[in-house]
Parts: sequence; C-alpha cells; structure tokens
Amino acid sequence: MRLVLVDDHRVVRTGVRTELAALAPDLRVVGEAGDVDEAVAVVTAQRPDVVLLDVHLPGGDGGGGAEVLRRTAHLRTPEGAPVRALALSVSDAADDVIAVIRAGARGYVTKSVDGPALVDAVRRVADGDAVFSPRLAGFVLDAFGTAATDLAVVDDELDRLTAREREVMRLIARGFSYKDVGSELFISVKTVETHVSSVLRKLQLSSRHELTRWAAERRIL
Repeated sequence: MRLVLVDDHRVVRTGVRTELAALAPDLRVVGEAGDVDEAVAVVTAQRPDVVLLDVHLPGGDGGGGAEVLRRTAHLRTPEGAPVRALALSVSDAADDVIAVIRAGARGYVTKSVDGPALVDAVRRVADGDAVFSPRLAGFVLDAFGTAATDLAVVDDELDRLTAREREVMRLIARGFSYKDVGSELFISVKTVETHVSSVLRKLQLSSRHELTRWAAERRIL
C-alpha cells in the first residue's frame, strides 16, 4: 500500500514514517509534503492509495488540508481506485473535522492515536471505510444529518434489521472497528462481520462509508 505524508512539521512526518515502517512494512511512504502546493504536486505525481494529511497547512489559497483534497479529488491510483485521504491532526475541533470530511477525507484521527490504531485506520480508509473516534463521529453525524428523511421511511428501513443488527449498525456507523464492536457487545469479530454483511445487504448499501452516511442523514445514532 502506497502512502503520501503531508504535514508542515518534518519531525512529525519522520515520526509517523518510522512508526509505520516498524509496525507495517507493507505500508510504503512514497512521498512527503509540507505545504498545500507541494502536497498537491506530490499527490498528483504519486497517486497513492492513501494520503495521510494534517488539517492546518501553509501555502495555497489558505484552505489547508481541505484545499489539498479539493484540488486532488479527481485523481485515481494506477489501479483505478480513488485516492483516499485520512486526516491526522492535533486539532479535534468540529469545524476542522467537518471541513476535511466535506472536502473528501474518509476519516479523521488525532495525533494522540497510537501506532497500531493508526495502522488500522490507514488500512480501513484504503478499503473504503469511514474512520473516526466516537466523539469526532458525532461532529460528522451532526453536520450531515441536517436533511433528515421522513420518519415513516426511516422506521420502515429500520424494521428490516434485527435488534442486534441495529446495535451493530450504530456502532459501525460511529467509526468503531469490528474488534471494538465485538468487545462492546460481547460477541466475536466473525459475528460482527456477519451482522455487518446482513445490514449492508438489507439496506442495499455497499460499504461502511455508505452506512455512516445513511445513518447520519436519518439522525438515528
């Protein structure tokens, strides 16, 4: 898996690169950048699987990480998949989270995240999942849940799910990993996977990212 690291602090990039190399040698850093324009150039040249970027970056038109995402939104990897992005920032402010998600980021984690959790987040974003801590997920759900659909329609859709599937759906949509869902509900990871597959099939969705959007639009979390 090919990554580009974008942060205006070289020491941060060095630390992340070293951590990733130690924990997951298959995550290969193919480029780095320290400002908006440099990031756009590197991402355009490399077309990585995942861009790991900070929210606050100098340069460009002042849009920071969100500007990088908007200017590279059309890019695809050499294999034809979309270039996906995971925000990694010291900020946990709602405005910052919402700005980069609106610009196209698949997830947002703070720099307090430990190495294994960061590796997991990168892998999940590469697979198309949405990754947030529960608190940050709340910001996203609030931001994208303003256009609530008719309650009768929501009830009809929820009636397709069993009680356990609803529990799993809510936790997955909030950004919990399969392992965390299993621990929360005292069930195995395999059982979680089975429930998620059933939920996606019943709701006619194709990914966890779509499930998060579905739940957010209906304001049911």
